[in-house]
Amino acid sequence: MTADRRTVLALTGALLAGVTAGCTGAATDPDESGNGDGNGGDNGPADGDLFDGEAPDFPQLDLTTDPDLEPARLAAQVRGNVAVSFDLLAQLRDDAPDENLFFSPYSVSVALAMTYAGARGETATEMADALRYDLEGEDLHAAFAALEGEFAQRNEDGQTVEAPGGANDGSGDDDDAGAEDDLGFQLSSANAVWRDEGYAFDDGYVELLEAYYEAGQHLADFRGSPEAAREEINAWVAERTNDRIEDLLPADSVDESTRLVLTNAVYFLAAWEHDFDPANTEPATFTSLDGSETEVRTMHQTQRLQYAAVDGHQLVELPYANEDTSMVVVLPAEGEFESVEAAFGVDDLAIMLEEATRAEVELAFPKFGIESKFSLVEVMQDLGVTTAFDGNADFSGMVEGDDSDLFVDDIVHQSFLEVDEEGTEAAAATGVVMAETAVPERVELTVDRPFLFYIRDRPTETPLFLGRVVDGETLQDD
Repeated sequence: MTADRRTVLALTGALLAGVTAGCTGAATDPDESGNGDGNGGDNGPADGDLFDGEAPDFPQLDLTTDPDLEPARLAAQVRGNVAVSFDLLAQLRDDAPDENLFFSPYSVSVALAMTYAGARGETATEMADALRYDLEGEDLHAAFAALEGEFAQRNEDGQTVEAPGGANDGSGDDDDAGAEDDLGFQLSSANAVWRDEGYAFDDGYVELLEAYYEAGQHLADFRGSPEAAREEINAWVAERTNDRIEDLLPADSVDESTRLVLTNAVYFLAAWEHDFDPANTEPATFTSLDGSETEVRTMHQTQRLQYAAVDGHQLVELPYANEDTSMVVVLPAEGEFESVEAAFGVDDLAIMLEEATRAEVELAFPKFGIESKFSLVEVMQDLGVTTAFDGNADFSGMVEGDDSDLFVDDIVHQSFLEVDEEGTEAAAATGVVMAETAVPERVELTVDRPFLFYIRDRPTETPLFLGRVVDGETLQDD
């Protein structure tokens, strides 16, 4: 990040669900086995195996945004959010074990929570288990609303800092270099509902999204102008990710069968509490997982930081300037990365954070950037969500009456990350496209008499070939 660029963290998710009808409210019958305890059944890493000893309570929350929601219950859901982060990492890692990876688990959780509100039966059970939704019904949505409230409060309380070389407030207007930036820290979250203008959605579902997610209402002509709707949604996402995610929904991902799109965007602006001096950045050797060595630009600083060393594995916490957010870096012992990564879970993180104390840390940390884009359909299926993706999907909470023909057609996640001397810039977006499964009219067509045909280029409707068949005797060589 150069001196004239913003120091930005934009963790952004967009849940994009093409739906056909309205919803009646929160799901009420998820299986209670999605306890968010970090064990993950057969899906995630088992906690407690990496380090000996009992893990401390994690997380410990002292939040006041929702007096009707018990802190212990909110803490249980936050723990579930952390647990599903490791679950997702494990699945994504298996698909590309030798590649860098970056994604936003919070974005995925919030986005799918808005979809889960309309799920019922086995579909709701599978989603609750896989996404570690510890709370049920409207309590779950109240928990996410409480977190959103905390983020808003943190933004209001965020301290003003002078951004190195001047910064930018995200509006597109750069401040003068060296000027004090009143948005040295900013954290905001936004949600929106994109509804097909010709479809009547259930008021209960729409009201739930407005009550707990403050989801703004947008009408879209999915049936008549799906491409225009796609471009409008992409523009909304791009605006809230500092233009790092400009084309979340690829061409043809929204079509005439799309009925509802839900979007979520979280924007985080932060500089390091302790900047790295660019004069101390120099080339150093980085050894990759396969043993190959690469020369990378490495930052250096010596600071009093939270630090832990447990069984040869090290943790350091790098705070951002607002003091309430940080980057936690876990460095496994040499030669043990794969075994540690495979076993690492919520309890292991809790143990290392509990062991951390203030220490004078002589830190060497590489500058790095990651860009990723992948589908999460197989990931969610591997985590146990299966019915949501086929004709057995039950999203009847989104429709009037008891019948629903909706299913999840695709889940796309795209992310961007850059870490340098000034801070962190990142953007991520999640798109879940839901389509309608209609039972087609059954007809018969037996081509047993003369016929015409042509081969066309569909985008331009250009006929490439044209023909006629009238003689069956010479139609086939044999």
